[in-house]
Amino acid sequence: MTRLDDRALERLRAAVREPDLSETKYRLAGVAGSGGMGTVYIVEDTELRRRAALKVLDVPDAGTEARLRREAQVLARLEHPGIAPVHDMGALPDGRVFYTMKWVQGERLDARLSRPVPLAERLRLFLRIADAVAFAHAQGVLHRDLKPENVMVGAFGEVLVMDWGLAKVVGDGADPVPTRKTAESAVLGTAGFMSPEQAAGESAGVDARSDVYSLGVMLQWMAAGEGVPALRAVWRKAMAAPREERYPDVGALAADVTRFLDGAAVSAYPETFLHRALRMAKRHRVALGIVAAYLAGRALILLFTGR
Repeated sequence: MTRLDDRALERLRAAVREPDLSETKYRLAGVAGSGGMGTVYIVEDTELRRRAALKVLDVPDAGTEARLRREAQVLARLEHPGIAPVHDMGALPDGRVFYTMKWVQGERLDARLSRPVPLAERLRLFLRIADAVAFAHAQGVLHRDLKPENVMVGAFGEVLVMDWGLAKVVGDGADPVPTRKTAESAVLGTAGFMSPEQAAGESAGVDARSDVYSLGVMLQWMAAGEGVPALRAVWRKAMAAPREERYPDVGALAADVTRFLDGAAVSAYPETFLHRALRMAKRHRVALGIVAAYLAGRALILLFTGR
């Protein structure tokens, strides 16, 4: 018997997983990536003559099939520039469920920020993420797994919040993730980014403030350790352990980040007179520089003319 090496085994697994698209309008063009629930392929839509991303289960399973269907249905109701739209949903000849969505050309946020990026640009990227999440909340949808790996930055600067597999529709008692535990005690999310209530298994009781917490962790990470006290106060408020001490919604968090970018006072940071004076000086540094230059020039004129 010949023993297959790891590379040969992976090729074999890929061949087994490869979707049979013979009864669909799609033609396989490549593999975009894979995860715990399935694989995302790049396909050609032969009717519309465009490329799309096709997500399909690797192994048919009733629980994950329901989760994939639910993810597609959630995405279909979130029509926003920061969320990849769903094009189609169906089943392959072997019974596996799939859905297609916009193929996002770009890179993940963690890869994008692995290179030097000015703080102001990082914060503007954060605000685009927050805008998409705030829109989802307005539609009654919680993400529950916000992290850099689930954000794509497109080739033209577009920012898309991806992977809504753990999303919860507020008011819907069903949970999208099958688990041996009940929905009320399931731990859903990613360690390091999930809120304390998610980590405690209170997934059924999460609200918008749970996503606020995850965004606070992302803000801290995206700020790359910037030691500006006001900005630290913003992410600390977003990451407060008691939910009632966090921002009440994503909009309030984004408003403070916007104020910080504009050089204005943020609600999360009580300023002293000195801090306020320094912030105002920084905000109006160009005008102050002109005044200082004028006064210095007048001083020199007086010094040399005796007037």
